[in-house]
Amino acid sequence: MMNQLSTSTSPYLLQHANNPVHWQEWSEEAFAESRLRDVPIFLSVGYSACHWCHVMAHESFEDQEVADLINANFVAIKLDREERPDIDAVYMKATLALTGQGGWPMTVFMDHDGKPFFAGTYFPKTSRGGMPGFTEVLSALSEAWNERRDDIETAGSRVVEAMQQRGSYTSDGLPSDVVLEQAVSRLQVDFDERNGGFGNAPKFPPSMILEFLLREAARTRSSRALLMAERTMEAMGRGGMYDQLAGGFSRYSVDPTWTVPHFEKMLYDNALLLRVYLHWYRLTGSNFAERIVRETAEFIIRDLSTPEGGFASALDADTEGVEGKFYVWTAQEIIDVLGEVDGQWTVELLNVTEAGTFEHGYSVLQLLDGPDDALRWSRMRERLLNSRKSRVAPGRDDKIVAAWNGMAIAALAEAGALLDEPTWVESAIIAADLLIAIHLGPNGDDRLCRTSRDGKPGTNSGVLDDYGSVAEGFLALFQVTGDDEWLALSGMLLDVAIQHFSDGNGGFFDTPDDAPALVQRPQDPSDNAEPSGWFAVANAALTYSALTGLVEYREIAERALDVVGGLGARAPRACGWGLAALSAFVDGPIEIAIIGDFADPATAILRTVALATTAPGAVIAVGEPGSEVPLLRDRPLLGGQSAAYVCRAFTCQQPTVDPFELATQIGVRSGE
Repeated sequence: MMNQLSTSTSPYLLQHANNPVHWQEWSEEAFAESRLRDVPIFLSVGYSACHWCHVMAHESFEDQEVADLINANFVAIKLDREERPDIDAVYMKATLALTGQGGWPMTVFMDHDGKPFFAGTYFPKTSRGGMPGFTEVLSALSEAWNERRDDIETAGSRVVEAMQQRGSYTSDGLPSDVVLEQAVSRLQVDFDERNGGFGNAPKFPPSMILEFLLREAARTRSSRALLMAERTMEAMGRGGMYDQLAGGFSRYSVDPTWTVPHFEKMLYDNALLLRVYLHWYRLTGSNFAERIVRETAEFIIRDLSTPEGGFASALDADTEGVEGKFYVWTAQEIIDVLGEVDGQWTVELLNVTEAGTFEHGYSVLQLLDGPDDALRWSRMRERLLNSRKSRVAPGRDDKIVAAWNGMAIAALAEAGALLDEPTWVESAIIAADLLIAIHLGPNGDDRLCRTSRDGKPGTNSGVLDDYGSVAEGFLALFQVTGDDEWLALSGMLLDVAIQHFSDGNGGFFDTPDDAPALVQRPQDPSDNAEPSGWFAVANAALTYSALTGLVEYREIAERALDVVGGLGARAPRACGWGLAALSAFVDGPIEIAIIGDFADPATAILRTVALATTAPGAVIAVGEPGSEVPLLRDRPLLGGQSAAYVCRAFTCQQPTVDPFELATQIGVRSGE
C-alpha cells in the first residue's frame, strides 16, 4: 500500500498526501484491508485550519519511524471532519466516552467493524509533560491487539453500547414563551458581566444564543437579553478575536477577555456573526454594529470568495509554522510603518504593549475604545493593512461546504438588502448558483453533496445541516430578490430532509436513511459552533410555512421544537438556534406581503420598511398582482397603489399603502 490521498478534493487531506504514512480515505476498501491483514484501524481526524493537527502531523506523520510503526501494524485512515461531520460526530462521542474530553486532532483506534477501543486527541511523538508518546501508544495497542484480542473486542463493544444509550429528545409538547423567559434567566447565571460572553475560557462566539437574545429583546423588550447580547458583541468586536485591520472573526478566544484568539478564521463563524451584528444594528441603530457588519461582509467577499463563485471554508491559524504570525505586531513594527508620531498614537489606540499581549513580545491588535479621530484611524488602518499584505498570508482551505455557504448566502443577502449594498446580494446569488450547479443533484437526483472544490463535487453526501442551512439561504434570497425559484428550491430541500432524515418522532437524524451504516447513526439536536441540523431544518420549515401558507411545514417545525422544552431552561447554550426558532414561532412569525412593481418607488419604500422590522423571524414577499407566490396570491393593489398586507398567527391586519402605518404594524425601530 501507498499513501492514497493525492486524488482527494479535501485541502486538509492533500496536506498529508506526501506523508510516509500509507493514508487512505474512509472507505469500505480500507475496512476490507484491515480484515485481510487482521490489523486494527487507526483513524486520524482533523481539519486544515487546526493548529495542533499541524503540530502532530509535523512531529509524527512526517516522521519515517512513526510511519513505519503505523504502516506495519494498522490501516491508517485520514478524515477531514468538515467533509464528514457524521463520522466525526460518532467518534467524537466515543472519544468523550473513553477520555472525558475531545477536540482535534482526534485519534481513534477501532476494530474491523468500526468499534472504537482507544481514543485521544494530540499525542507528541515521545512522552512529555505527562502525555504518552505516540510511538508508545502505537506499540502498546499493536501488542494488545495481537495478544489480548478478547479484551479489546469487549472494550469496543462496551463503548458502542454506551454510545447507543441516548436520552429522549422529545418533550410533552411545544414549549411556551415561559421556556424562553427561563432560558434568558439561565443565561444570565452563566453570563460574564465583566467581559461579556458565557462561562469561562476558552470562549467561543455564542452566535446562535446572541440571535435568540436579540429576538427576545425585540419581542418582549427584555433589557436583560439586550444587555447580554450587546456587551458580548461589543467585547468581541473590540477585542483581539476580531481582525481590526481586515475585518472578520477568529474561531475563539483562549482567554476570558477576548484578547488572544485561536487565529483561524472560519466561514461559518463569520456568516453567523455577520447576521447577528446586522440584527443588532437593525434593532438599535448601533454605528459600531454597522461597522462590524460592513467590514465582515467585505472580509467574506474579499478573502473567502473562490473563482467558482462560492466561499472558501477557512483561513489557517498558522503562517510559516507559527500560529498568529500574520496578525500580531510589536510597537516598533507599527512605528516603522507609520512613523514616530502616528505610530505611537496607533500603538496606544490598539493596546500594543512593550511586553506584548500575545507571545514573544508581540501583541494582538485591539480597539478597546473608539478613536478620538476616526479619519486618522482610517488612514492608519489602511497603511497597516497594506504593510501586512507583504507578510506570508495564512493558507486557505478553498473547499466549498454546502451548509456554510448557505449561512453566508443568508447573511449577505439580508445585509445587502438592509444596508443597500447590491454587490453583497449579487455575491450571495452567485454562491447560490454554484450550489445549484455543483452541489445539487450531482448523481441526477435531488440530493446535495456536502463539499466541492475547483468546481468539482466531492464524493460525500450532504448531511442534515446542509439541507437546513442551504434552504435557509435560499429562503433569504427569495425574500430579498422576489425570485420564486429560490422558494421552490428551498421547499425541495426541506422535503428531502423530511423524507430521508426524519426519526419518525418529530426529530431528525444527521445522516439520511440510505447512507452507509456507521456503528451508530448520529443524532443530536444541540448546537455546537454552528447550528445543529435539527434546528436548522426547524427554522427553515417555519419560514417556508409562513411564506407558503403550508401548515404541514409549521407542524414539522413545531414537533422539531418540542426538544427545546427540555433543553431550553436547563442548557440554553446548547439550543440557541432552537430558542431563536421558538421565539419566532411564539411571535407568529409576522408575514409581510408587498404588492407592487419592484421598480416602483412606492413599492421600494414599503419594502425598505418591511426589511427594517425587528419582529423575530418575520418573512417578506414582494411581487406584482397575480403572482403565484402563496403569500402574494389574490392580493391586489389598493386604489392603484402599491400596498402592504400584514398577518400574524393566522390573523391579518388592515392592508395599507402608508409606510408609517406599515412600520407601526410590524415593529420598526424609532427613527427608521
